[in-house]
This record gives sequence, structure tokens and C-alpha cells, in this order.
Amino acid sequence: MKILVCISSVPDTTSKINFTDNNTKFDTNGIQFVINPNDEFGLTKAMMLKESGGAEVVVTHLGPATSDPILRKALAIGADKAIRIDAEPLDAWFVTQQLKTVIENGGYDLIICGNESIDYNGGQVPVMLSALTGMPVIQNCIGLSINGGNASASREIDGGKENLT
Repeated sequence: MKILVCISSVPDTTSKINFTDNNTKFDTNGIQFVINPNDEFGLTKAMMLKESGGAEVVVTHLGPATSDPILRKALAIGADKAIRIDAEPLDAWFVTQQLKTVIENGGYDLIICGNESIDYNGGQVPVMLSALTGMPVIQNCIGLSINGGNASASREIDGGKENLT
């Protein structure tokens, strides 16, 4: 199995946030960037699948060269390969279009995206990727198991949990 994990970099939640240009531009000076926690959960699940079934784990990130430490951390966690798309993540639609190209050229069996990033909280990329690639999506996934060619998942819904097979 070949798994692609989409990761983004976000400011560490302990960073002091400042703005410049009349409070219209985010000031990145002194900000420590980390893997988005929701994406890191996805990477952790991919590593579990790798350990249990021998999967290959590839991570991808859209950002400038200054975001390479994010990819190096993912490789240190155990990802087999990292792909950086050298572009500024302008909005969810742009990010989705760039990720679609990686997906189409990679032959992936499973794509894992975090539910949403903690900086913009949009949660749009996974569902737009699903629409553009024709691959099914499970939003708010809290459990995933794969047995051969069969997958079982669970997700949070209003008032509880839904199990899918």
C-alpha cells in the first residue's frame, strides 16, 4: 500500500503573534512553525499502518524552502519520502490544485489529510481533493483499520459516532 499524507506548517500555539503594515500582514519574525497537529495525527496513523502492513508513506507539503524543517521532521518520524511543492499556499483552492497533481502522478492507495489546519480552520482541502480526484472522503475520521483490500473507518457525527466499511 502506498499512503500520501498531506501536511501543512502552522505557527506553534505558544508563539507570540504580531502583525505589520497597519495590522494587515502576519509577521513571521520569531515564529516557530510546526506540523499542523491534525496532520500529525494523520501521519501517526500512516506510520501505524506502515508498521502493521508494510506500507510506503510519502508526505507532501506546499510551501517555500523555509518550510523544509517540517518535511525533515516528518521523515524523522518515519515517512519514507517527502515531496515539497515550491509555492506559497495562497488559499485552499490553490493548495488543492497543487496536491491533485501530486496525487495523479503518485499511484497512491490512501490519502490522509488532517481535518483542518489550526491557523485558518477551513477544512476545505480534503473535500475538494475528493471532488477533483473522484476518491471518496471521510471527514472527521477518528478511526481507520485496513485488512487486505477492505477498510473500516469511524467518524464523529452530531450526537455520536458512525462506523463505515
